[in-house]
Order: sequence, then C-alpha cells, then structure tokens
Amino acid sequence: MRRLFPVTDETAAQASGGTAEREGATKVAGTRVAHAPSGAGGHVDHGGHVDHGVHVDHDAHVDREWSLAELAAAYAYPEPPGAPRPWLRANMVSTLDGAAQHEGRSQPISSAADMRIFGTLRALADVIVVGAETVRQEGYRPARARAEFAEAREAAGQGPAPAIAVVTASLDLDFSLPLFTSPLVPTLVLTGSAAAPDRVAAAEKAGAKVVIAGEGSGVDPVRAVRALAGLGHTRLLTEGGPRLLGQLVAAEVLDELCLTLSPMLTAGDAQRIAGGPSVAVPHRFELVSLLEDAGFLFGRYRRS
Repeated sequence: MRRLFPVTDETAAQASGGTAEREGATKVAGTRVAHAPSGAGGHVDHGGHVDHGVHVDHDAHVDREWSLAELAAAYAYPEPPGAPRPWLRANMVSTLDGAAQHEGRSQPISSAADMRIFGTLRALADVIVVGAETVRQEGYRPARARAEFAEAREAAGQGPAPAIAVVTASLDLDFSLPLFTSPLVPTLVLTGSAAAPDRVAAAEKAGAKVVIAGEGSGVDPVRAVRALAGLGHTRLLTEGGPRLLGQLVAAEVLDELCLTLSPMLTAGDAQRIAGGPSVAVPHRFELVSLLEDAGFLFGRYRRS
C-alpha cells in the first residue's frame, strides 16, 4: 500500500532542492507528486489542509502491507475542541463503472487491503449504522472484538466492539440470527414511532434495544444521529446500503466518505453507492487522503 495524497508537488520540490524530478516522484492524475511515508504521513487538520513538513520517503514507492496501527492513524476520527459531537462517516466500495455490488454483494469487488481498512474503520467506531436490506443480503453478524485494538478502544472509553444499529421501518428481520442473539454489545434497532408493536416486542425479546428515531414508520436521519449521540455514540460509521446512504446524503448528516475504487468493470444494473432522493445542489466533498494498493484506490473525503 502506498500513500498518494496528501503530498504536494510543492513538498516534493522543497525536499529535493527545487525539483520534483527525483526518485520516488510519480505522475498521478496529471499532477506530479511524491509519495509520503507509509506511516502517519503528513498532518491534515480538520479543514483538510496539509502542513508542509518534509513528507518525502525514499522508500515510499515500495509497496508494503501497512500495520493496523498505521491504518488506524490514517483513518482516525477528527477530535474537534470542546464537547464531542457526532461524526458520521460512510465506508463504501465501487467499481470503475459505478457498481456498488456484484450479484447483490460487495465482497466480489473488494480486496484484502479493502477488508483490512473495513476492519480498521469498524474498530475505530462506536456504532455501525446499516440498512435492513443490507443486513439481509450481506448476512450481517455482530462486530467482533479485535485484540489489536483493545487497548486503544479502552483508552477512548469504548466497549470491546462497536454496536450494530439496524435502520428499519418494517422490522422485517430474523431476530433468531446471531446479530440479535449473541452480540458482544446489544444490537440497536432504529425505527419510527408507528412501528408494529409485535415486531418491536420481538426485537426486544431477542435482546435488541429499539430506538425510536422518526415519526410514522420511517427513520429520520437527523433524529437517528441525535439519538445515537444521546446514547454516547459519537464516532458513527455506516456501511450502507445504497438506499440508506442516499437518505443520509439527502439529509445532510454525512460528514465523511471513505470510498474504495475497485479496478473492475461489471456492467449490468447493479446499484451505485447511494440511491434514493436527489439533492437540489450537489454536495461538495474535499479529498483528505488517497492510498493505493494493487490498483485499488482508497479515498477519504470530508464535507467542504
């Protein structure tokens, strides 16, 4: 894995005595950049700005597997001053032609490096927000405790594993699955105030905690984020699916998108990463970091 951004041609010129034409410089998307160290890299502040320290690593053009600690540092949640506030990031994968799944699942368009980042993002989160259809299609199981992250989670005041929060209007879920019967921390079910009482009772009997986050049968994304924060969950992660992500985008509650661009073409009619309601004006996000491994690009974008 290599870091392609943040490193600028200005940094490369400073480090090489005025020229970016040096070993370790690489042409990326029409702009010459030099690879940053494969560790923490350059500092990016909460506005996405890069400090221009010496970021050039003579060995950074050599691919290697990053440690989990390095990935955790690269994807750390922002820590704004004052009281913690909820920060919602999404983690999605897309092919070159925009497909978010192949034959209904994301695994065929993923990679080993993508799964390491997937696991790292989960280990950093308080709660993972996911749509009911994704739970059914992907066969969701409870998040597991990772020994590699145990000390960091304890220091951050987190439990051994993130909770799973399922967004559902109908509560049409199989409550006999391990996601509900044997999680390390109780699974949350986010639904509306008009949810069927028998389904609410079935969820609670299975051990899930039902959270009302909307009027009627639907879930209001703004209320959902607020309700999760009220339970102490401020580091939020969503893994979709596309309909849920589209709702979060339209409600303007998404702070960050971690997007894996898979070097594959699938054609067909697969969904893209976000669907549902459109927005009046496209939301602009800025690139915070870009990693590469075996042709897969791992971008991290924040709301401008």
